[in-house]
Amino acid sequence: MNSKVNVSKIPVPKMPASKVIPTRNLYDFHGGIHPEQKKAVSNQTAITKTPLPPQLFIPLQQHIGKPAEMCVTAGQHVLKGEQIAAAQGAFSAAVHASTSGTIASICEHPIPHPSGMSDWCVELIPDGKDTWCALKADEDYDKLSENEIRAKVKAAGIAGMGGAGFPTEIKMHPPRHDKVATLILNAVECEPYITADDRLLRERAEEVVKGMEIIAYVLQPGECVIGIEDNKPEAIKALQQAVVDTRIEVAVIPTKYPSGGEKQLIKILTDKEVPSGQIPADIGVVCQNVGTAAAIYRAVRYGEPLISRVTTLTGEQIKQTGNVDVLIGTPISWLIDQYGYTPAKQARVIMGGPMMGYTLNDLDTPIVKTSNCILAPSDKELPLNHHAQACIRCGLCAEACPAELLPQQLYWFSRAQEYDKAEHHNLFDCIECGACSYVCPSAIPLVQYYRHTKGEIKKQRSDHERSDQARIRFEARQERLEREQLEKEAKRKARAEAAAKAQAAKKDVQQQADLAAVDATKAAVQAALERSQSKQTTEQQVALSSEALKAAWNKAQNKLETMLDALDNAKQNAPENIDKFTRAVEKNQLRVNNAKQQWQQASATQDKIEATKVGTTPKAAPADLAQLTSNLEKAKAKLAIMVDTLDKAKVNQPENIEKFTRAVDKNKVRVDAAERALAEAKMLQEAP
Repeated sequence: MNSKVNVSKIPVPKMPASKVIPTRNLYDFHGGIHPEQKKAVSNQTAITKTPLPPQLFIPLQQHIGKPAEMCVTAGQHVLKGEQIAAAQGAFSAAVHASTSGTIASICEHPIPHPSGMSDWCVELIPDGKDTWCALKADEDYDKLSENEIRAKVKAAGIAGMGGAGFPTEIKMHPPRHDKVATLILNAVECEPYITADDRLLRERAEEVVKGMEIIAYVLQPGECVIGIEDNKPEAIKALQQAVVDTRIEVAVIPTKYPSGGEKQLIKILTDKEVPSGQIPADIGVVCQNVGTAAAIYRAVRYGEPLISRVTTLTGEQIKQTGNVDVLIGTPISWLIDQYGYTPAKQARVIMGGPMMGYTLNDLDTPIVKTSNCILAPSDKELPLNHHAQACIRCGLCAEACPAELLPQQLYWFSRAQEYDKAEHHNLFDCIECGACSYVCPSAIPLVQYYRHTKGEIKKQRSDHERSDQARIRFEARQERLEREQLEKEAKRKARAEAAAKAQAAKKDVQQQADLAAVDATKAAVQAALERSQSKQTTEQQVALSSEALKAAWNKAQNKLETMLDALDNAKQNAPENIDKFTRAVEKNQLRVNNAKQQWQQASATQDKIEATKVGTTPKAAPADLAQLTSNLEKAKAKLAIMVDTLDKAKVNQPENIEKFTRAVDKNKVRVDAAERALAEAKMLQEAP
């Protein structure tokens, strides 16, 4: 894929051809320093492409935001450019395989960080073929919509390559309320030793400009400016040639450190200041790095994800200094060995430049998307100062601070662990440029104190957020449990009240029925006695009373038998109802006794009347004999059924034998009683 292919530019807002863009007014920012540049050490040779390393360690988090989410497994074969981890949420960036090979493992490995921490990485063993996956190239990419371009940038996993690693797709969304007034491409590269952007602009200025045009097409800014320091004449010339026939302006600014800081460059080019705690988009400005712009062009035009970057190799301990196009995930130890690394007695390797970089604790740390320089200085070239002295309150640090902070006060707050005061003095506006440490006559490592304090404040915030979240979850759980308990208690009370009301109503009905029956019986007996005593009762009335009382007695006996059966069934199947049916049996037994007594009294009265009338012993009526005979036959039939049921239970239902045995015994008693009653009736019939 030739990066020099001549394709039509994506249109940006054009100025009339007759209108000449005036020379831009430049401004200055507070402070700043002029350290020795030392860029000629690495900017004299063209960018070289590194060979394939024996293994790659590709971190899942090379950007600000959430780490990417794994989408491959150990042992899986992947192609160059294939996605191995997907962006997780809005503030995240995808990660891709830097070459074709096999996923050896997903492991914890040292990553670029001042603390020397480890994080999850994908270990990839190259197969040596460097085979690309299928890419979606767009020759007519100027016909794509803004959303399609943003989707391509997000899919490519592009993050800011100037150092912060902010997901680029986020920056390509215009502010909600204001338009983008100025789009700035940062080509300043002000830190000593670093020349990656310089060489990129010399060799690939066309790609950088096309990338900026793509960004401008999405954001539609009022103006497009490339800011570059005047110490890069070849890069300036290449840019000026690349922006011909475009609205993009190349603004050459004086060399001063740290002019490449985002807020400082905005101040120089627009005289606008980004308020504390805000971002450039809040004042209508968007900044991008030149390496990021080139990556955007490659992603939109050729569908290439961000899998390599230009990195400066410099310092006296590296024999072949220069800039290399290195695969992301390449171990730094292997990389610098390829270019003649010879460690000195007090060897150290720095990720980044001498001002803002940090010493690597482990040289197996991999190259990532934000790695713009590997500096391996000798002790003579960049001596270590282990003897910080007391602060003399000279104020040079405050004069040099480009963020207009009070470094001395921040230093005291950091040492005293007065984090609230440090934050109140805008510690997080510090860009960690190192200007204060550079001018400090006491050699105090101020930036190290600021980094530590920032880390502690972030840790406290994180702990506080987790504590608040845990408290909220606990309170929500307690509230839910209390609510559920109250609901259960309310349901239990409702059930208890309903059961109590039903029981009371049933009891009232039963009591009323019992009282009514007792009252009726008493009234009938009383009426019979009164009629007998007054000798006004006729034979027919006595007979009817006797028959009615006998029917009541039979009915009471039938109900008693029903309650006895229910009690037996409860003993087998519902023990909780035994007490209830026991009370019912007792009540019905009392009723049977009362009814029997009343019938006997009525029968005796009738016998007396009959004896007085005929002067002989009363005889049983044929109707009574027929009824008693029928009762005996019914009792025998029921006894036969119970005996048959008992025989079957002995074979099929052993658990019911006892129940049916009692039923047989009861029916035998009933048969005996029926036989005796019939025999007595026959004797009365046969009496002379």
